[in-house]
Amino acid sequence: MNSHCKKEMTDPSVTFVGLDVSKARLDSFVPGGKPRADDNTPKGHAAFIKRLQGLQNPRVICEASGGYERPAVAALLAAGTGVCVVPPGRVRHFALAEGLLAKTDSIDAQLLARYGDKIRPPLELPADPAAVRLREMLDYRRLISDRRVATSSQLDVAQGYLREGLQAQLAALKAALRQVNKDIAAHLKAEPALGAKAKRLRQLCGVGPVLAATLLAYLPELGLLGDKTLASLVGVAPHPCDSGKHRGKRRIRGGRAVVRDVLYMAAVTASTHNTILPALYQRLTARGKLPKVAMVAVMRKMLSVLNRMIADPQFSLA
Repeated sequence: MNSHCKKEMTDPSVTFVGLDVSKARLDSFVPGGKPRADDNTPKGHAAFIKRLQGLQNPRVICEASGGYERPAVAALLAAGTGVCVVPPGRVRHFALAEGLLAKTDSIDAQLLARYGDKIRPPLELPADPAAVRLREMLDYRRLISDRRVATSSQLDVAQGYLREGLQAQLAALKAALRQVNKDIAAHLKAEPALGAKAKRLRQLCGVGPVLAATLLAYLPELGLLGDKTLASLVGVAPHPCDSGKHRGKRRIRGGRAVVRDVLYMAAVTASTHNTILPALYQRLTARGKLPKVAMVAVMRKMLSVLNRMIADPQFSLA
């Protein structure tokens, strides 16, 4: 989910429309009206958008539904309608806070409208087509990489015909991975804006082509938000757990796992080869911090520096 300033969301004239998205259907609810349903197809998207035209300043609230929401969100953004894509877990907790246990598509649509009115989540920003294409490539790359790891694990104990088949499959996966890496590099070269940002990010020792592409594809807020907000988005910000005199351990939670996983591997390299970050890691471990805690701190520092590098073209590394 992209982040946006909440300023205009405080406008009392905003009409929050709940939209529950499934594979085949869009269930919607406008306060004061009745639940409606449309097909989750281009024709259904157009019909839903047409009904919004009579509303004052409509804002559509929908959950992230494993990708089924993306075509509808893209159509709404293209039509100039404000959209907020929210995490399903937060909506479910909101329902429990209301004491709502029933769950149907029409009930969820009504729930989403109330959630939007009370919580007023940030607006989704129109996506850069070049960044969307890059994200698709990285999704495919991650799928291939996961399958390669799984196949390699099976190969360890396979014999005979099964082993021969797995070896052929592994060779094909390695070839596909090499090809997608070439395609990603070619895409960044063909898109000057993305390519320039990728080159800028790689100036920090420890940032390779995969991390640079991952940040551009999955973290469009880089360079636009403060360090603490960005760290929370990625899931590397420690959250307190205090009550009264009790001081619990700070823990990271939530965030964008895709970015965090790649950032972790880069931090492992940076904590050894970077000219500054190893000192941070060693200082924290010398103070008794667990190695994993120190590594998260390195990740957070890397993210802060990368954020500054994109936000300020004049910023230079010492």
